Amino acid sequence: MTKLEDHLEGIINIYHQYSVRVEHYDTLSKGELKRLITKELAGTLKNTKDQASIDKIFRDLDVDRDGQVNFKEFLNLISTVLLSAHEDIHKE
Repeated sequence: MTKLEDHLEGIINIYHQYSVRVEHYDTLSKGELKRLITKELAGTLKNTKDQASIDKIFRDLDVDRDGQVNFKEFLNLISTVLLSAHEDIHKE
């Protein structure tokens, strides 16, 4: 497996690590998303402990408004974080 493939698999595994509810397996509730963000992205996203910020992130990600963040919706967060990190690298 290449380094990139390994990292991609890692993103999938992190997502699955937090999407643990039996009744909505493979989606993230607001609480699950908050735990993922505060544990996995605390150094990257600002205001991760602020509930209003988490609520806004959740609303922005939940495109289909079903009260869950599926993997496709979660990828919007990942792409936003990657784009921001890429821009920050070029500022240095």
